[in-house]
Amino acid sequence: MKFFIDNWFLFLAAATSGALLIWPMVNKGAGGSGKVSASAAVQLINREKAVLIDVSEPAEYAAGHAVGAKSVPLASLEASNDLPKNKALPLVVLCPTGSRASRAVATLKKLGFENSQALAGGLEAWRAANLPVEKTA
Repeated sequence: MKFFIDNWFLFLAAATSGALLIWPMVNKGAGGSGKVSASAAVQLINREKAVLIDVSEPAEYAAGHAVGAKSVPLASLEASNDLPKNKALPLVVLCPTGSRASRAVATLKKLGFENSQALAGGLEAWRAANLPVEKTA
């Protein structure tokens, strides 16, 4: 017992580091943020055939978008025929900053696309990760 009392700070440090390691798993299991990083999005695309959906306005999409992203503006999302027929496919939704993408994910989930996630940071994060971007002529 004297050992525990003399070294209480070591036990506190061990408990704190353990809690910090477990926290991300607990937070994700409790619903998470519904966002995915650029690197995780690329893994979803490569491993699970995820589809990139860009909810930017047509002018924003033409100015620059992630290579392979389908343009489905947020305003026409519910009536769009450009969404995949297979609702089980993972969808990664993006816009220039990520704010509209979060709203689009909520709409997509209402439409039955339960495996949709917003790209955290939007197209800015995509560019920051040095991922390919193209412009429409």
